[in-house]
Amino acid sequence: MTLLNILLQATEAVDPGFAKMGAGIGAGLAAIGAGMGIGRIGGSALESIARQPEVSGDIRANMIVAAALIEGAAFFGIVVCLLIVLL
Repeated sequence: MTLLNILLQATEAVDPGFAKMGAGIGAGLAAIGAGMGIGRIGGSALESIARQPEVSGDIRANMIVAAALIEGAAFFGIVVCLLIVLL
């Protein structure tokens, strides 16, 4: 039995609505956090490119990799929340 199932059963024993409400809040926080993180990466990258235009290719490549990692973590959080709702 996974930790997710144990936590879900413990929450549903008290009130089944709390698990679904918590999952919705968690999915929203994951999306908000990802948006803020990608926004900060983009802003910092543009500022860096403005200061040193000769390294814009390297900065852009690193920005894309970092944004992809943040999106992956956010998708993982959203999928976990959806599993809570659907299980």
